[in-house]
Amino acid sequence: MSYTAPVNELRFGIRVHGRLDEILQLPHAEGLDEETVDAVLDEAARFASEQWADTNRTGDLHGAGFSDDLITTHPDLARAYYDFCEAGWASLRAPAEFGGQGLPAVVSAACEEMWCAANLALSLMPMLTLGAVDALFKHGNEEQKQTYLPKMCSGEWAGTMNLSEPQAGSDLNHIATRAVPKENGAYALSGQKIFITWGDQEMTENIVHLVLARLPDAAPGVQGVSMFIVPKYLVNADGSLGGRNGVRAIGIEHKLGIHASPTCAMEFDNAEGYLVGRAGKGLAYMFTMMKTARLNVGIEGHAVAERAYQNALAYAKERVQGRDEADGSDDVAIIRHPDVRRMLLIQKATLAAQRSLYLRAAALTDFAAACPDNVLRKEAERELDFLIPIVKAWPTDNGVVLTNLAIQIYGGAGYVEESGVAQYLRDVRITPIYEGTNGIQAADLAGRKTTGKNGALPLKLLAEGKELADKLTAAEPAAAQQLAQAIETAEQSIARMIAYADRPALAAAASNAYLQQMGLTLGAIGLARAYLAAEAAQTEDADGFGSGFYAAQQHNARVYCAHVLPQVYACAAQIENAQALLDVPLELY
Repeated sequence: MSYTAPVNELRFGIRVHGRLDEILQLPHAEGLDEETVDAVLDEAARFASEQWADTNRTGDLHGAGFSDDLITTHPDLARAYYDFCEAGWASLRAPAEFGGQGLPAVVSAACEEMWCAANLALSLMPMLTLGAVDALFKHGNEEQKQTYLPKMCSGEWAGTMNLSEPQAGSDLNHIATRAVPKENGAYALSGQKIFITWGDQEMTENIVHLVLARLPDAAPGVQGVSMFIVPKYLVNADGSLGGRNGVRAIGIEHKLGIHASPTCAMEFDNAEGYLVGRAGKGLAYMFTMMKTARLNVGIEGHAVAERAYQNALAYAKERVQGRDEADGSDDVAIIRHPDVRRMLLIQKATLAAQRSLYLRAAALTDFAAACPDNVLRKEAERELDFLIPIVKAWPTDNGVVLTNLAIQIYGGAGYVEESGVAQYLRDVRITPIYEGTNGIQAADLAGRKTTGKNGALPLKLLAEGKELADKLTAAEPAAAQQLAQAIETAEQSIARMIAYADRPALAAAASNAYLQQMGLTLGAIGLARAYLAAEAAQTEDADGFGSGFYAAQQHNARVYCAHVLPQVYACAAQIENAQALLDVPLELY
């Protein structure tokens, strides 16, 4: 199954939605220019398409193995990872003071789409490592940073996050792993963790586990949870590797998808660990890593759907079947059939909407980290906090829907594993579940992120959309009206969610529909922005994309507003009638 990285879409997207011109003025982008960014994206596209994409099917077929405490992966994946690190991709966004390249998050996010589409299972390891780097860079002490970050930034050492336990999945109040102080100032950790992505492997020299555990005198609940560094191999004072630590994988899960990624059950048997920051702040520190991970998971759902769309499009152009309804000609490619075109265009337009949203969030990550204006930095932090649950949940829910459409386009061939397209649905299905289920994301969004200051933040985002709808009216009156009406409906839903604030069960019952409505509406706003940017750019075409590229951006907006955006009205009805979900007695389920 082939993959061609959509590099022009990404170059256009980071300019229009990722605010590249503004980001290049930030202190952390000093010395970077648009030409260099384009060169990075072009090379990343080549690497993803030519060196990683072919390993995706191999990893799915062969998977990860486990025997005698040893996890094995296919040699092709190991070589692909080594090439990835050798080319410097592992260090792309890592801090420069520890050997990273320090590129902006929006550039890294665009590359992340390409890695995830090329091989989702393999991309998870460097993604989690970078998240662990973020957490240690922000919360670790200087000795910890000097000991671990250089090797993690280069990809020589990997990083993991260890939260879940058999009795503590989404509810981390019940974490039972214990950390007992030792005479040398370290801690002895004992307990089990489950569902640890890339929890063990032999592709890197060491693995730095970030582990949530409780001290003996810890408070109950999440207030008593602390974060610890637990390396697979202990590190000597000179930086060399010492003996094996008391942490090991005791099994791997047999999963629906992402077969090449070992999902491990981990045992900590008096493993030596080192406290990060202050005791009792572990969950807060882990959220640094989880925020990055949630943005990346949204990109994962989007990226797999992008690859599924590409293959469905190629199949639709090649598969000959049936008569053309327009001119009556026989034996035509199925792309000539209106229903196949409907499915393809819904995929294409929704992908463009999702890309606009995740690139905006990635840009906000840059402003929140590096904007010298304190007021603007705080605004970026607040908007990013609001968008994260949407960016995590909406593209991953869509990822399941869009990959399912790709299978439908293949017909019976899509249901057969040998065609390869079924892998995309199997792989993407995990994305609405891990890093916080989408139900948890919806509940998070429906709380103070929406109701704070009477909905000021989401209303501000919708106000931007109104301005774009006004500008769109002259060129595209139908789409402009559809967008304006959807925004008005979303405003009414915000008011309703504020009214539900003192009834938490009702707010929770409405939260999924509300998140979907916000994703749909913000995605449409992104496409309106892209339409106007394409209209302005196509006369000169300074970027050399060609008139067809700009026309496609405008068609994306038309199709989306006409055939995807109307879902906001169903969402509004679900929000209004959420009480119906609470009225059914449990014994009647």
